[in-house]
Amino acid sequence: MTTGTGTPAPSRRDWLGLAVLSIGLGLIVLDGTIVGIALPAIIGDLHLDLTDAQWVNSLYAVLLAALLLSTGNLADRWGRKRIFLAGLIVFVSGSLLAAAASTAGVLIGARAVQAVGAAFIMPSTLSTVNAVFRGKYRAAAFGVWGAVISGAAAVGPLAGGALTQWTSWHWIFLVNLPIGALVFIAAIPTVPETRGERKRPGVDVDGALLSAIGFGALVFAVIEGPDLGWWTPKYDLTVFAWVWPRDAAISAVPVAFGTAAIALVLFVVWERHREKVRRAALLDLGLFSFSTFSWGNLTAAMVAVGEFAIIFVLPLYLINALGLDIMGAGLVLAAMAVGAFLSGATARHLAAKFGSPGTVLIGLGLEVAGVLALALILGPTTPGWIIAIPLTVYGLGLGLASAQLTGTVLGDIPTEVSGQGSATQSTVRQIGSALGTAFAGAALSISLALTLPAALGDAGLTGTAADELADATRQSAGTTIAQLRAQGDHSSLGDESATAVDALTVGFADATRWALLVATVFLALGFIGALRLRNAARTHQA
Repeated sequence: MTTGTGTPAPSRRDWLGLAVLSIGLGLIVLDGTIVGIALPAIIGDLHLDLTDAQWVNSLYAVLLAALLLSTGNLADRWGRKRIFLAGLIVFVSGSLLAAAASTAGVLIGARAVQAVGAAFIMPSTLSTVNAVFRGKYRAAAFGVWGAVISGAAAVGPLAGGALTQWTSWHWIFLVNLPIGALVFIAAIPTVPETRGERKRPGVDVDGALLSAIGFGALVFAVIEGPDLGWWTPKYDLTVFAWVWPRDAAISAVPVAFGTAAIALVLFVVWERHREKVRRAALLDLGLFSFSTFSWGNLTAAMVAVGEFAIIFVLPLYLINALGLDIMGAGLVLAAMAVGAFLSGATARHLAAKFGSPGTVLIGLGLEVAGVLALALILGPTTPGWIIAIPLTVYGLGLGLASAQLTGTVLGDIPTEVSGQGSATQSTVRQIGSALGTAFAGAALSISLALTLPAALGDAGLTGTAADELADATRQSAGTTIAQLRAQGDHSSLGDESATAVDALTVGFADATRWALLVATVFLALGFIGALRLRNAARTHQA
């Protein structure tokens, strides 16, 4: 069946396949955000420090970023449906391992297994949609794909809050098992098998290694900087049996930054060489000759940085500083989901009037306004319903930007390289999410080191004991506040416990504000990118 324009109309099976792929995609996006709200409970149960908590959140995104280019290429070669199904098996296995984790190391390792599975799933979904849907149907399908990303990311905190409070944090991973099994079974008859055209020989192993080293080292440096020291070492760094000593001349962090820079530069040089000798390359740098692809990816990265910065920092503030229970915090954060779902439904109508790039621009404007307002009103006693108002505005913007961004970025990309195009866009999003958690965690850690001692000093608590309390609160990502609040006068601080809790809450709120302002800066950069994206789209249409 074809439309009046000659574009083949998708079959009922194609639409069912899109639904199955979207649920599979939603599963892995949800898992990237559902952990955030459960982190305070996980920190308390497994005795994590702030760095461990960042790795539980970030390793998932780091490995996704490192692997997506490679798995997107594999999907084009071996079949996208096959890679999608394999990814589901690996992802569910990692979820089972995470649910059974009893130590920080096992949980972080399980998150790595989940990330490998997710890296197989994500590019397979988008490239299949790009290959199956044509014309006006492609825009609708991309809208569904983008809406699933924003909706699943936003609803994650509510789902995580409900599961953690009413069962235990282990269920945020166990819930993936039945859903993953159903998606696997449903995908077999509904999802078509597609492949990219294999025009060149070889497998780009070196490119895969360079990209993994570069992205991994970059996120490692940002996450570990506050604890290990940005230039001189503060602590020993132990990796298996190898130790970077505290008395070394330089910290491992600048070395990691340098390694990331060298590896990423070599990656670009190597990919150009592969193109020159007409061998298969991991990344088709020619894709960036499309200005909509280049500016769209920059915008997508900034959106992801802002989104995951918020999702990492706010649960810690709501639960540890404000004293909300997990479900209460999840309900506050659900305001993002409400906004995203409301705007996702209207994005298509706005796009018809302002165009997709214009709708992305409106969305980014709302995101910047929402987070900036949140940073300004946030304090040690701010009611949750007040916090939910700017979060709803932010969610409205997130829904508009995410729903329309995907189609805009890939709109000019030829179908035969859709696997690489979609994998590149997914990689950029995941780099953004990893860096969002990393930058927010670093900003929070650095700010806490300043705001907590100052707040304790203003409350009349000084000396070695106060310094140790401030450091314990920073290292525990605020869990110490919740513990003191629960112990009351029976804590080691005695009748000074209430004073200490109030002071630490003030300091934590101030640090959270600084972390949100960092997120605002990245979203503002995304707004600038969206302006350039709109101009590029207009130039292309002309």
